[in-house]
Order: sequence, then structure tokens, then C-alpha cells
Amino acid sequence: MKMIRTASFATVSAAAMLTLAACGNNDNKVETTPADAMPAETAAMTPTTTDPMVGGVAMSPADNIVTNAAKAPNLTTLVAAVQAADLATTLQGAGPFTVFAPDNAAFEKIPAATREGLMQPAQKAALTKILTYHVVPGRLTAADIAAEAQKGGGTATLTTVQGEKLMVKDAGGGRWAITDAKGGTSTITQADVGQSNGVVHVIDTVLMPK
Repeated sequence: MKMIRTASFATVSAAAMLTLAACGNNDNKVETTPADAMPAETAAMTPTTTDPMVGGVAMSPADNIVTNAAKAPNLTTLVAAVQAADLATTLQGAGPFTVFAPDNAAFEKIPAATREGLMQPAQKAALTKILTYHVVPGRLTAADIAAEAQKGGGTATLTTVQGEKLMVKDAGGGRWAITDAKGGTSTITQADVGQSNGVVHVIDTVLMPK
């Protein structure tokens, strides 16, 4: 599959929903030899990778979702919102999580008064509900979403940590659209940004639960 280039509110117990244990088995470990300890001809054939760029800044797959997002100049509003909702510690946890991350321009589409109001302590529950609606348990890559869409007759139905669903559909031209619970749509503008505790897909519109 090609890489994708692409308020009623209620109190939610985000910490309880977001604390998901990462599964793994360390019984079988593969010992590797550092490249600088290999013969020159062997080291030359060892594949190298380039960290993906978000907002012109490299995102390290060795860092967690919050640490990477804090580096990106186009995700500053999202990071501020995560901190205001006290979700930063959770999203730095083991996960794994799939996060549909609205960029700054996405938040700008929300009226300023509403946006600023959501950042106030009195609106913490409302903000938490919106943010957890952007998180899906597990690590879902672009290929995983495409496979789910194929099984679903063209649409992948994803259940968020918040509890409501997102519908992801191929919009053509290598673009994928997400429909939220209110019928609004967002487009994935950058997919498969790997994290130590999951994966991030950058989107251009904030998703809204019912």
C-alpha cells in the first residue's frame, strides 16, 4: 500500500481508558552486531533509515508520542491541549496507541472563543472527551487501516479510547478521509509517523464526538 499523504460534551475517565498494557514476549532475543564492529563490506550493506519529518523536524521512533509531538512546530496546539487535559503522562506510557493528531491549522478551524474556552480548567472534561476521541488502542499503520477498510467494504470502523467510532475511507488519489460522530470529515495528511509507544497520523481537522 502507498504511504498515505495525506461540541455536546461529557465527563470521561481518560486515565482509566488510556492505561493500556503493551503486549510482548522477550523470551526470544536476537543478538545484533553494531555496524561499527562489522567488516566494512557488511556494514555497507546494512540498511539505514531516515526519521520521518513532521513540521520540518525529525521524529525519532525511539521517542514516545508526547516527546515527538513537542518537537513539531505544527503540533504545538495539540501538545498544549494534551497538557491542559492532563493526558501527557498517559500518552507517554507503554501503549501502544494510534493517534490521529490534528495540526495547528486544524485547531484554527474551531472558533477562537470555543478553542480558548476548551483550554480552561472548567472545560477539562470536554477537552478530554475530544482528545481521547483521537486515540485508538493498538498500533494501526496505514496498511492496517487499509486492510480493515477492505474487510469493511471500503470503510474501516475504528473504536476510539473515548468509546465512539471513527470511519476511515479511501477518498481517492492516495488520500484517506475520516468521518467523525457528528458527520464532520478530516483528511490524513501524513501517515505512519512511528513512535516508541505507537504511531501517529497527522490530520487536517479536529474530530468531534457526539
